[in-house]
Amino acid sequence: MKRILLSFAALAAVTLASPAMADEALAKSKNCMACHAVDKKLVGPSYKDVAKKYAGDAKAADTLALHIIKGSSGIWGAVPMPANANVNEADAKKLAAWVLSLK
Repeated sequence: MKRILLSFAALAAVTLASPAMADEALAKSKNCMACHAVDKKLVGPSYKDVAKKYAGDAKAADTLALHIIKGSSGIWGAVPMPANANVNEADAKKLAAWVLSLK
């Protein structure tokens, strides 16, 4: 019985972690992690800092998706974020939602 319960617990943990891991994998595959990290500043701000900055903003996901695709400047200092032509609109929205979900 314990083995069955542990199996279900492990399955639940993997299932709950999969969406976040999948979106982190998407960020890695689109080269986002070259300039950003989840919890520390690299060239750009950490994803957790971005989530904090945009918390409570109803338009945040659309804004971030647009910044991912077209780039931005002046929001986090002098270093601009270049446009990422490798990211389509659907992936940009997934990435934005993932970033905003980070605490």
